[in-house]
Amino acid sequence: MGYRRGRYSKYLRPVLIVFDLFVINFLAIRGLKFNDEKLYFFSIDILNDKYILFGIYSSVLWIVSTFLINFYGVFRYTSVMKIISLLFKQFVVTTIFVFAFEGVFRSINIPAEVTFNYLILTFVIIGGIKLLSFYVLKSYRIYLKGNLRNIVIIGSNNNVKQLQKIFKSKKELGYNILGVFNNSNEDSTGSIQDSFSFLENSNSIDEVYCSIEELSEKQVNDYVKYANLNHCNIKFIPNSNKLFNKRLKTDYYEYLPVLSIQEVALNESLNKILKRGFDVVFSVLMIIFVLSWLTPILAILIKQESKGPVFYRHRRNGINYKEFICYKFRSLTTTKELRGTYVRPNDKRLTRVGKFLRKTNMDELPQFFNVLYGDMSVVGPRPHMLTYTDDYAKKIDKYSFIFRHNVKPGITGLAQVKGYRGEIMDDKDIINRVKYDIFYIENWSLLLDLKIIFQTFTNAIKGEDKAY
Repeated sequence: MGYRRGRYSKYLRPVLIVFDLFVINFLAIRGLKFNDEKLYFFSIDILNDKYILFGIYSSVLWIVSTFLINFYGVFRYTSVMKIISLLFKQFVVTTIFVFAFEGVFRSINIPAEVTFNYLILTFVIIGGIKLLSFYVLKSYRIYLKGNLRNIVIIGSNNNVKQLQKIFKSKKELGYNILGVFNNSNEDSTGSIQDSFSFLENSNSIDEVYCSIEELSEKQVNDYVKYANLNHCNIKFIPNSNKLFNKRLKTDYYEYLPVLSIQEVALNESLNKILKRGFDVVFSVLMIIFVLSWLTPILAILIKQESKGPVFYRHRRNGINYKEFICYKFRSLTTTKELRGTYVRPNDKRLTRVGKFLRKTNMDELPQFFNVLYGDMSVVGPRPHMLTYTDDYAKKIDKYSFIFRHNVKPGITGLAQVKGYRGEIMDDKDIINRVKYDIFYIENWSLLLDLKIIFQTFTNAIKGEDKAY
């Protein structure tokens, strides 16, 4: 989800990265001046191109390793012990790749003591600046009232009250509570329902903290939609200390767990570009080479058999619960969407053309236009009817259902090729459908997308029991 992570972090972190890379490479030269007669470390005079190679090597590995251990993931609520732990981990990784470089170029005869002196000096400077920037921001929040985060808190359970106390007593965290909304009227700005008008009339909210157990599914959806549209963080305050899986990221404000929607691999910048590029290319090919000649033929057949439009337009929930118009070839004699209207075997509303379209999944082909518009992906969790979204959410835990809506829906998906499609006969159907959706989100790759697409075509040719 495209949330803001802080007003200054987007500037501070790049500056720290550049500074750290400068220290690593600068000390590799200056550290050699400890002995004027012999040069024990990487010297321009002796190594020439090897120093340039070391600069490239160390910079690339530093960026990769810091990304993997989240070295620059320091937030206002991060503890000093966590920062020290990150410094230690990065020190170990850097030590390994520096000694590895020396091992490859055996002509470099450098005593281990000199290398350790370089590494220790490097991390004293890097660690010192990292801690200094951390404390400077804390002081800035306390004394100059800057770098504040405007927040709204929803709920009244014990953990909500504990979080309020932390925010009020720990001024260095920089959290400014604009409102507290609950239905118990305990030290509140208004009811939970009042919070929606408050949020709509405010454009300066940075974070919304929700006690999710006190909210209905619709309310949760509305808060998620608000956070998405207004580019603010939404976090969930659990009512217990149970363990949570990797679908939600758990941060600790002192000892109190606070949950936020985990950034999944599908939403990482590079992967979004790869998946979007694949979606666009695949959709364009399908539209040009299939829909361009198939649509006129199907339009004539559909119109001849029954009155009504060629395309069926229906509203669905997309990424972050955003509603969009989803397109299909019309397969029924009616276009009215009602609760509990799943198509059943030998359904009287089905047309003869419609039976064929649904049996072969060809009724879904117009959704390639949805993919081009950016509302859908070729592969992803299938979008549900709006009424079913509320019903299904009651049958599984809210955390899993929110996580499922953290990516774009797909024309086809892992749950569908595994047989969990169409009519929901019992609770097991929707629970298994969501389980496969979660597995897909957590284990996405382009190869998995290709495998699902191939399986979809195979199933269309063989036919499926629930394709009616």
